[in-house]
Formats: sequence, structure tokens, C-alpha cells
Amino acid sequence: MSRRDKSQESKRLLRKRLSVAIVCALAVFISISCGFIVYHYNDIKYWDNLIYPKVSINNIDLSGKTKTEAESMVKAAYSDEIKNKKIIVTAGDKEYELSYSNLSPKYNVSEVVNQAYSYGKDSNIFKKYKILNSPKAVNYTLKFTYDEKTVETFIDDIEKQVNLDPINASLKMEGLGFTVISEQSGVKLNKNALKKELASKIDGSVGKDLSIKAELQSVEAAIKAEELKVVDTLISSFSTNYGSISSSQRANNIKLATGSINGYIVMPGDTFSFNGVVGERTAAKGYQAAPVIIGDKLEDGLGGGICQVSTTLYNAVNKAGLPSVERSHHTLPVHYVQEGMDATVDYGNIDYKFRNDFKYPIYIEGYTSGGSVVFNLYSNSAVVN
Repeated sequence: MSRRDKSQESKRLLRKRLSVAIVCALAVFISISCGFIVYHYNDIKYWDNLIYPKVSINNIDLSGKTKTEAESMVKAAYSDEIKNKKIIVTAGDKEYELSYSNLSPKYNVSEVVNQAYSYGKDSNIFKKYKILNSPKAVNYTLKFTYDEKTVETFIDDIEKQVNLDPINASLKMEGLGFTVISEQSGVKLNKNALKKELASKIDGSVGKDLSIKAELQSVEAAIKAEELKVVDTLISSFSTNYGSISSSQRANNIKLATGSINGYIVMPGDTFSFNGVVGERTAAKGYQAAPVIIGDKLEDGLGGGICQVSTTLYNAVNKAGLPSVERSHHTLPVHYVQEGMDATVDYGNIDYKFRNDFKYPIYIEGYTSGGSVVFNLYSNSAVVN
């Protein structure tokens, strides 16, 4: 046998021995694996319908629990318990409460329990063995949702009870002079701040109630007492008679409209609106049907007669030298003033407005007496000097 033939034979023997060794090693591995599987199969199989060790939801240990058991535990700890929690908002010296049970609170319990139960279940037997024998802590978190509209309604209710409009300083006629009644500041709930704080703090945690102190803001009055001390002089007066031309209904309307203007204060630079001050003329306010000029006809209308009030006021304002911002006269002559010196009004359509161009406030006194409607305007003595 040549040297070359001997070399090839040696290689064949080496390959044969290597193949045998590989087959033997594979056989040993398979034998060991089979033995491992057979030996540990029942242990691993035991956990098929149970949650693996050290698996928790919101730190509730669910090791060895079935889906049903886990769901009951989590619901008892959260879904049931959260209903006992309260939101307490302190606003000033009052407290307002809202129970979480009114929020329709919900957790995705079933979804998260399924996640916890499925942990490790799709792994092969060797990974399952490792998970069961050397478990690592795995914690799933519940998602919490609630009805945000209920919270908005809660905030709206607090706002209605907390908010107080400021009261302007006013003047009270006493004899030949005035008494100044001081203003009062108002209170306003910082609604947006409360809404943001509640949104950031309402969560799914159970136990301690959620307590929040609402922010209140002071609202200053538009008219201060100090500004009214300068009113000391009658600057203009005008009256018209309605007794001889009015039915009881028309007289009633004149008294109502005049009374709603009496005591009104127009600050420097401000504009007085008759419709804005008197408001809509409705039966609920006591206004009655009476003759009113509509176009070129005289017809019955609710609030008939109040154009005599706006006309009387206009003439008082005109005598004081103040400008009219908006004024229209009737299409037909009226009998209580000279032609062209009237001021018609129709709520929502025609208004009478004037602007206070003085440096001082104007106090409007309006009253009815002996069948006449009277308007007196008061301001500072510098106006007439």
C-alpha cells in the first residue's frame, strides 16, 4: 500500500470515528433532554392554569392563582375599594365632596389579568423551568378611567356656590345731600386651575381621600366709594306729564321703567344704554299692554308708554350738555315734548344711549309723582360753574 493510500485510509477512519462520537453525543443529549422533560413535565404542567411565581398586578402578588382568583383579588382591592374614596375640595371656609362612586370608575382588570396569566406560557419547556425555578419579579399596572363630565359638573356646582359678584359703591339721597355706600369686593373661583389640578391628581390609587384647596380670586368693584364723594350738585332736571294721557297700564309701565333707572351711576367716559339698564319689557317683570307707536300707527304693545321715560331722560341729559350716542325720534309726533325732542326705544331694535364726557360721575335720580315722570342729574359743582 502506497503512502498516499495509507493517508486516505486514515482520513476515512477519522471521519468515521468523529461521526460515531457525534451520534453518541447527540444520543446522550437527547437522552438527558428526554429525562429532563420526563422528570419535570408534571411540575411544569402543574402551572399551566396558574399564574407564574412573582407575577403581580399593582404589587398584588398573584403567584399560583387562577385567572378567576386573580380577577377577584384585584377587583376587591381596586374596583370595589375605589368607590369608598372621596374628592374633597376646600374653597374658602366651605368643603365640597364628590365620591369616586359617582365617577363611574373603571380598571382594565380582565385585560391585565390575562397579561399576567399569559406571562411565560408561550416559552419552551426549558425557559418555563427557568422561570419557575428562578423567578424574576414581574409587575403589571392597571389602567384607570373615569367620567370626566361628572368632574366638570362638580366644578361648575362649586363655582355657582362660591362666586360672588362685586357690589359697586352707590349713593343714597338724604335730604339735600348724598351718603356714599362703600363698595364690596367679589369672589371668583379659579376654575381652570381647579380643573387642571383635579385632572392631574385623580388616579386609580385607593385609600386616602383626595384633598384639594381651590384657589379663590378677589374681584374688585368697578365703582369705588372714593370716586363718588365728588357728586354734590344738581346739574340738570326735566319732567313730563303722563297722568292726563295715560291708561293705568301705560302709567304702570312708566313707573316700572323709571324705577329701574333711579340711582344709576354713569362713570366718566362710560355710555348709558336705556335698553341695557331697563332690560327687556316682559309680563314677568310686570309690564302691561298699552298704546305704542309702531311705524305710523298707534297699536297696543307690551310696555307701551316707556318711550315717554326715555324721552324725559334724553331731555334731562340734553340740558346737561351731554352727547347722545344713539337716538331716534318717533315717526309720529308725541304730545309730551316738542316735536323732534323725543327718543323712542324698542328692545332689541332701537336704543337710546348717551356718553358721560364729564370728569365726574353722574347720578341719575328718576321718579314719578302726581302724574309726572321726573329725571334729575347730579354731578360735581365744577360741571355747572
